[in-house]
Amino acid sequence: MPSQPLHPEKLLSPCLGAFLQFDVALGEIDANLERVAAGLRQLAPAGPGIVALPELWATGFAYAQLPALSARTPEILAALAKLAGHHRILLAGSLLEAEPTPSGVRYHNTLYLTGPDGVLGSYRKQRLFAPMAEDRHFAPGDQPLPIATPLGVVAPLICYDLRFPELAKGMAGQGASLLIISGQWPLARIENWRTLVQARAIENQMFAIACNRCGTTGDTVFGGHSMLVGPDGTILAEAGTEAAVAGAALDPALLAATRQRFNTVGPRPYPPHDQEKTIPLPELETIVRTHKAVGRKVVFTNGCFDILHPGHVTYLEAARSLGDCLIVGLNSDSSIRAIKGPERPINREADRARLLAALGCVDHVVIFSEETPLKVITALLPDVLIKGGDWAIDQIVGGKEVKAAGGMVANIPLVENFSTTALIARIRQPQE
Repeated sequence: MPSQPLHPEKLLSPCLGAFLQFDVALGEIDANLERVAAGLRQLAPAGPGIVALPELWATGFAYAQLPALSARTPEILAALAKLAGHHRILLAGSLLEAEPTPSGVRYHNTLYLTGPDGVLGSYRKQRLFAPMAEDRHFAPGDQPLPIATPLGVVAPLICYDLRFPELAKGMAGQGASLLIISGQWPLARIENWRTLVQARAIENQMFAIACNRCGTTGDTVFGGHSMLVGPDGTILAEAGTEAAVAGAALDPALLAATRQRFNTVGPRPYPPHDQEKTIPLPELETIVRTHKAVGRKVVFTNGCFDILHPGHVTYLEAARSLGDCLIVGLNSDSSIRAIKGPERPINREADRARLLAALGCVDHVVIFSEETPLKVITALLPDVLIKGGDWAIDQIVGGKEVKAAGGMVANIPLVENFSTTALIARIRQPQE
């Protein structure tokens, strides 16, 4: 069956796409802001358009000055809005963001999309680059959402995010037609940058503006090669390794024609294989070794999960967020009877496992018949062992073994007013 026609005006407005590639002076906000102003004067955009800037273009990775530099972000955004208004464009690049929390302040590497009237939206870097110590100074984002603009829906990425195709894919499926990548990518891996920018544009059939910095900080030489790529992978503009400004027209008709030939954005088949997540322990041991071999952090928790409720789901989502793979140890029917008495469980182990396996946050389920999961834990030796907040750390079964193997043990606060026992009591309560 032929694809349904796509209407260009629903995807993207005709506009200029451009980048300002320059050397970022570490901690020198005023000097870097002047570089942006000078680059815009050189580009002389007539509007409408969207212009990309490098990652942390105003400050660089000046970790020692995070409090003072991040305090100036509102001032920087106001200056960007003024420049955007003067040139009738949108500007996109990442800045330091200080987020107040109950325990203090945490910092993010955040891309802001700014227009003449101020910030249209923001995106926190999802994947922090450990070799540059980002994970020790920044908190990652947890909602990779696109940003709606008058020109169309924009999918932002920040540098290392480019290596994770699911981020751009998810935003393309939410209507994004333009990918903006703000980077500080080293010259040593510049061919990876060029290849990945084209790949993200091709696989999502969208325009991509990728702005990288050039110059040197410390021992790192940055690679430049900012690019503007069409939805078919054609390179429309590319810089070298020196400071440069460049742009090209973003034609919505090209976008529509590319997706009309065949569409890789819309199809989203669901693989009905959740039942296969329930795995016997011997097979799971092999799978866990593979997870660890490829560098995944394995998280383990356990419970009865007799009547699955929102408290369980919230807890499991929080557990999954602490690693790359969540394994749930599930008490068997006989195990629950030994612990809770002959009237439990309400649901059979096969049914409880089936419900857990259908949760997106759960990667594997393993059923155990002992009263505790110690045998499972010592066999798998997860990187992170989790229990609910009603368990003290030193009382968590398997905690000593996990710590001895170099792992971490933690507890997660339970959601109040949810418990299986209370639900059963309510069901059995006579109705008036």
